[in-house]
Amino acid sequence: MTITVLLADDHVLFRQGLALLVREQGDWEIVGEAGDGAAAVALAQARRPQIAVLDVEMPGMNGIEATRRIRQIAPETRIVALSMYGDAYYQQQMFTAGASAYVLKNEAIADLVEAIQAALRGERFVSPTARPTRTTVARRSAELDQRVLSDREIEVLRLLVEGRRTKEIAEVLAISAKTVETYRGRLMLKLGIDNFAELVKFAVRAGITSTEL
Repeated sequence: MTITVLLADDHVLFRQGLALLVREQGDWEIVGEAGDGAAAVALAQARRPQIAVLDVEMPGMNGIEATRRIRQIAPETRIVALSMYGDAYYQQQMFTAGASAYVLKNEAIADLVEAIQAALRGERFVSPTARPTRTTVARRSAELDQRVLSDREIEVLRLLVEGRRTKEIAEVLAISAKTVETYRGRLMLKLGIDNFAELVKFAVRAGITSTEL
């Protein structure tokens, strides 16, 4: 039986490498390629692939939001996340959004086929080198739980510290610019932070972003 696959990554050369890997499987067929989350969602709705391989970090709509939307419009499509980061936060966000597997980009050649096969079986897969230790998970979970941030607040925080403007965040999350500003104010209040530098420091400590200080 032919396995239909959608590939979404904004790096063309990397996506071409993934395409070669998929085609080597013989009975796997690429039914679409996208360079951003919005295009991936549109293709998923039109082509209904069995598997969608999504880069977590894409311009415009990121892989987390794209995963949420694809699972809503094409629930039969299994999502395999691709990321440069083994960060527990990104894994949690992708799995919460509906992903079945999480593969590190530098392990894609070794892990992607296995991840897709696991997703098709209804199993969860994480690249071995991305599996967090109990200590790491406990530290980050405690930090986030202590601050009592909602999933949406965490997502807004991540985009803010990555340097996204209010309008960009609004477009990525499909909310109004006014709502983004409301989230920003709520974050400052909950965290007891009154400047952007401290906001970035908190995000790094909590594992929300890998931004270098």
